[in-house]
Amino acid sequence: NTSSIISLPILIFYFILYTSIAAFGIYWVIMQVKKVMSLKTEKAKTELMLLKSQVNPHFFFNMLNNLYGLVGKDPKKGQELILKLSDMMRYSIYEGKREMVTLIEEVDYLKNYIELHKMRYHKEININFKYEMEENYKVMPLLFIILLENAFKHGVERLRDNAFVNVNMITSKDELQFTVENNFDNSESVEEPGIGLVNLKSRLELVYPNRHKLLFSVVENVYKVELTLK
Repeated sequence: NTSSIISLPILIFYFILYTSIAAFGIYWVIMQVKKVMSLKTEKAKTELMLLKSQVNPHFFFNMLNNLYGLVGKDPKKGQELILKLSDMMRYSIYEGKREMVTLIEEVDYLKNYIELHKMRYHKEININFKYEMEENYKVMPLLFIILLENAFKHGVERLRDNAFVNVNMITSKDELQFTVENNFDNSESVEEPGIGLVNLKSRLELVYPNRHKLLFSVVENVYKVELTLK
């Protein structure tokens, strides 16, 4: 009886001890998992910011080169283009830092880009931009500009006449579809994907993992890209 009375407090002591050790072990594991997840999140954010910073210089470098030649030939048009470009730079610098922007803001950015090109070219080009979107729909900023830029770079800029760019954007409750079509000179060799497109694919993988599709197709002399977000 005496041994039983003595062993009971000891059993309670060891029970509390082992329970405490187990609880501490579980807590330590949880904290380590949280730490790893936090590091992964910070790494993803850092990668995304680096990718965003690569988008803007790529686009503005091309535009500034074009403006340099235009200012001497047509100062008035050059001034108008500089104001448009200034609006786009302001959006890229300030809104581009945000995780998400409204689709309306992104559409306005694309419209400014299109207007820049309309004012730039001395040849006739056919540009159509149609969109149907929900007001509160939000997306990652600077998401569509690379696809639109490529349509001008590989189509409009290389064709002497009959150049066209068709842009369509449609949203539903849980899906967004963005399509760009442009004609091109099929006598020219197809180039390897540039830094902009590689950049876009990386950004989509970071922000929309398993929730996006990016498809490319060529029919005769028409190039088409379709981006779907869920």
